[in-house]
Amino acid sequence: MAVHDHPHRHLGFRFPSLRRAGTATASATETTAAATATRGYVFAGLRLLTGFVFLWAFLDKTFGFGYATPSGKGWIDGGSPTKGFLSGVTAGPMESTFHDWAGAAWANWLFMLGLLGIGLALIAGIGLRLAAVAGTAMMALMWIAEWPPAKHLSDGSPSMSTNPFADYHLIYAVVLIALAAAGAGATWGLGRAWARLPFVSRNRWLL
Repeated sequence: MAVHDHPHRHLGFRFPSLRRAGTATASATETTAAATATRGYVFAGLRLLTGFVFLWAFLDKTFGFGYATPSGKGWIDGGSPTKGFLSGVTAGPMESTFHDWAGAAWANWLFMLGLLGIGLALIAGIGLRLAAVAGTAMMALMWIAEWPPAKHLSDGSPSMSTNPFADYHLIYAVVLIALAAAGAGATWGLGRAWARLPFVSRNRWLL
């Protein structure tokens, strides 16, 4: 009778390889670090671009560079940053209120200081929470002034609104809130140095 030697059969249980586990852990850590760095750069770029939008609006309305504000019509030339926009409101529940505010000195100063403050805060990467609150309030008022839900203006003509809710004012407000929530001032900004200041560390709402 022939005796056959059967190969050794494994039971299907193996001890985990410490080398493979360590390599996998290191790889996962590196991937997470890379993703975090990339996210920081993306938010920093978005912060700088959004800050330039606000700062440029302030500069153009102040000096009349010939873009949204004609040359010679800037704030320093005696022009009003709010009169043209607010007096042109033709729809919405605050139409008459905006007409009353148009060109008022206090409205001009608040609007321009808001543009300047938000723009500088975003570019520098400091005070993002304050910038988000102020910017969201500004965008909300401008949204109401344009009143996207209206299909027709107060004179009955078509409003040409393309969306009854989501417009660029809403997008800017969401971006400002996201930048503040993500602490986007740490990359390409002064956010870390700002946060270490004693006064700021005691008043976290200034971050």
